[in-house]
Formats: sequence, C-alpha cells, structure tokens
Amino acid sequence: MSIPEFAARRCWHAAINPLHATIYFSPDLAKEYAALGVTERLAVNLASRSAAMGAVGAGAVTAAFYNYRHDSVARHLPAVWDTITPEQALAARLRAADRTLRRLLGEETVASPEIAEAADLAMRATEACTRHARPLYAAHADLPVPEEPHLRLWHATTLLREHRGDGHLAALLIAGLDPLEALVSHTATGRGMAPKWNRAVRGWEPSDLTAAADRLRERGILDADGELTDEGRAVRERLEADTDRLDAAPYEHLGADGLARLAELGGGFVQRAMAAGAFPADLFGKA
Repeated sequence: MSIPEFAARRCWHAAINPLHATIYFSPDLAKEYAALGVTERLAVNLASRSAAMGAVGAGAVTAAFYNYRHDSVARHLPAVWDTITPEQALAARLRAADRTLRRLLGEETVASPEIAEAADLAMRATEACTRHARPLYAAHADLPVPEEPHLRLWHATTLLREHRGDGHLAALLIAGLDPLEALVSHTATGRGMAPKWNRAVRGWEPSDLTAAADRLRERGILDADGELTDEGRAVRERLEADTDRLDAAPYEHLGADGLARLAELGGGFVQRAMAAGAFPADLFGKA
C-alpha cells in the first residue's frame, strides 16, 4: 500500500462519513420533505437515501440498507412514491444539503478555497470507485455532480460513503453478523449509534435488540454485561480490516499526501459542524 495503515479508515470516519451524514439529522431535510407532504422521520430517511435507485420497493431498500427492520421499511415503501417522486426527493435532499452546510459551516467557509480544494480531492478519490456489487454507490454515481464547491464536496462524500458502505455489507456477511447483530455489536464498541437511535432511525423494537444481544452472547461475542469479549473485539476488527481492503482503491488513487490533506480539511469542517450542533448529543454511545 502507498498510504499509511489505517489512514483511509481514519479519514472516512473523521472527515468523510460525518460530513455526508449531517443531512440525516438536519432540520432542513425535514422541512424540505414536509413541504412535499412527507413528514414521518423514517419515511424521510428512506426516501432521501434510496431515491437515487428510483421508485423501488421495500425489498430492494431492505437489502441495500442491510440493518433496517423490513416491516418498518414496508410501511413507507413503495407508498412514499405516491406522495413524492424520486426526482423530487433528490432535489429536496440537495437543497437541504445546501442549507445545512451553509448553516453549520457559515457562508465564509462555504465560499472558501479550502472547500473547493477538499471537493477536488474527494472527487479525485471517487475516480477509483467501482460499481459492481455496490448498488447504493452505483445509483448515486449516476447522479449529476453539483457545480457549487460545497455541494460537490457533499456529493463526493456521499459517493465515498456509499462505496465503503456497500463493501462493508459484504464484510458483514463474511463475519456472519446479521443486521441486528451488526448494530448491537457496533454499539458495544462505544462508537455506534445508541440503542434509542437504532430504534428511531432504523425501526427496531427493544425486544429485537435484546434478542440480538442474546445471540451474540451465545456466540461469545458479548459478555453477560453486554460488553465485547476478546473474540467480539477480534470479530469487529476483522470486519473493519475486510472493509478497508474492499474500499482501498479510492484512497490509494488519491495517494498519501492527498489523503492526509483531505483528512485535514474535512476533519476541520466536521469539527466546525459538530460544534454548531450537527448531531444529537446522545447519538453515540452504549446506553
């Protein structure tokens, strides 16, 4: 490898994914969709992220999203497409991304040369992304690239996010973690979403999470207190290593210097966004 070990993973977690994910907790997204008649949180989430695939139904979305409860998805898809078209959903999401980034970063930062530089770096990384077996990435890669630098950056982080995410699903299958076991074991690391948000965002019930934790205890991945065992930590690290391997190409293409600069710039934008309240204070954690 031409880049330092774990550099791509650190950049993705600290700079790429959170910058893209600001949209999912943004009041601007809720307002844009409410104006079009979509008001339920889960419906907004499902429509905004799946719209790039067209007016698909619950089965395709459950498969591509992996860790959402299928009957919760089916309550909103394909019914949401009777209210809003995929084209409207995509346009509303882009408007929301514009408003969100301007609000969180400030107009001066949005217009800065650093935003344009980060957008160029992130888009360069996407040149090495691949479509095969990556449905969410491939669908978003068919969308036009916005002209404004801050939206071009957000679009690039979306592509990089979905590219790694699609590969991560393959790694989850290899690890033998079903959708709920993936969520519960991630929460146990202390870096995943808290249980209340797995219920609110992904439609799971407390009993679902409890049953998954019981299965993980039987497999020796969690201990009696719900903490990761040595084997559990090893499983999670193998999972991340496999994901890194499947997602290496964009960052190898960018190179060590470009990756370091993208991490520096993007990490700074994320810190600014978080200081401005981009995410709920209780979003991450074990409780």
